[in-house]
Amino acid sequence: MPVTVITGFLGAGKTTLLKRFLATPEGQGSAVVVNEFGAIGIDDALVRSSADETVLLGNGCLCCITRTDLQQALRRMVVERERGELPDFRRVVIETSGLADPSPILQTFATDRALGSAFHVEAIVTVIDAITGSDTLQWSAEARKQAILADRLIITKTDIAGEGASDALARQLRALNRGAELHEAVNGEVDPTRLTAPAQDQRNAFVAEAAHGDNISSFVLTSERPMRWAVFARAMDTLMQLRGADLLRVKGFLDVENCKGPVVVQFVQHLAHPPVELEEWPDENRQSRVVFITRNISERQVRDLIAAIEALV
Repeated sequence: MPVTVITGFLGAGKTTLLKRFLATPEGQGSAVVVNEFGAIGIDDALVRSSADETVLLGNGCLCCITRTDLQQALRRMVVERERGELPDFRRVVIETSGLADPSPILQTFATDRALGSAFHVEAIVTVIDAITGSDTLQWSAEARKQAILADRLIITKTDIAGEGASDALARQLRALNRGAELHEAVNGEVDPTRLTAPAQDQRNAFVAEAAHGDNISSFVLTSERPMRWAVFARAMDTLMQLRGADLLRVKGFLDVENCKGPVVVQFVQHLAHPPVELEEWPDENRQSRVVFITRNISERQVRDLIAAIEALV
């Protein structure tokens, strides 16, 4: 059974690309494994309704936790499919954490004979956004590994990036990986065969087991009561202005006063995505839950900032 691995740094647009793919005929019959860095699974909840089966692995990234989590998830999916407990699926898509080195995933399929006989990695697709991708490649070893290991490189957010940003990023990616196919996603969409066609260059995967550095941390802000939008928006504006480069990713569901469903919020460094109000909550949990992945910004600092703005407002 073919396996597509979708990787890419925080906020690159992996989940958007995956959701669009699952809505196409090529994406039908896909089983999705989502791995997130953070205590709360936001991407999992966003993707879950679109896939036959979504499995959320732990709260760490695959390059740091034991690979048995991935192995057990895949084995369980096969067994449950054979028992008729899961719909039949013909492809597996693994969406990695934005901080993950994808090489341990390849090593898992190469060293586990049972998995190797049932699955094969068809392509590694790395997503890079045209706005922050160039800077991220400069300072993040994980982002460079994701680009180096890719069979296909997909540049996203070209419609909102500055003129020439995509071309400059493409040159940077070519310097890291000359053998990969290079494509651009338009409004989050790309030819779905770019996620399914077998890779032409079967490269040898290297293993790089290393702890995350760069003082990166993850925490979750939750609230049992609705929040005023003005408070959250002003707090995020302040964070982006003062520490935008260290605000690696903010993503989650916000229970906003006078809104029927949750408001999906997303921020990547200095970029704020337009908030989207959903018709209904994706699960029974109705509390606000927003995952922050930051560099040298503590949970206490963010909470204190929100509390100070709330008191002023």
